[in-house]
Amino acid sequence: MIEVRPLVSDELPLVDDRLPLDRLDQPGGDWLIAWDGDEPVGHAHVDWRPIPPELQNVFVAESHRRRGIASRLSLAAEELARSRGQTRIALDVDVDNAAARALYAKLGYRPAGTPPRRAAGTILLRGKPFTYDVMLIDLVKLLEEAVDLGPARSS
Repeated sequence: MIEVRPLVSDELPLVDDRLPLDRLDQPGGDWLIAWDGDEPVGHAHVDWRPIPPELQNVFVAESHRRRGIASRLSLAAEELARSRGQTRIALDVDVDNAAARALYAKLGYRPAGTPPRRAAGTILLRGKPFTYDVMLIDLVKLLEEAVDLGPARSS
């Protein structure tokens, strides 16, 4: 059974060893970690600085993909935002990432009404340069009632 819970400091060394916590040194956010028993298998980051807050870095280990874990992480992030009084949550996604766009459409995310935008450059992620060149679309979701997808598959 997959469990999603906030990252706590004593779990950080194990999670950091197993998953790409690219925004670990970014202030103003919270990490949610998906666990398969004692093994961290996915993560999502919620950045509280923008309004509405932004869902970022949803990642699932390749060995655990196609089991509903990304949905669980996204829904946990939405619930966290809802618990803090937020009525919307946003994200951006590469227009060429059909799988992610389908996931977010299924979860109720809709285009924010802004045109796709190109993001390109080099930034430092945890002290290492990361170069990117993507076309992004902004999505937003109204946070009403929680959605239950049932238990995630663990095999």
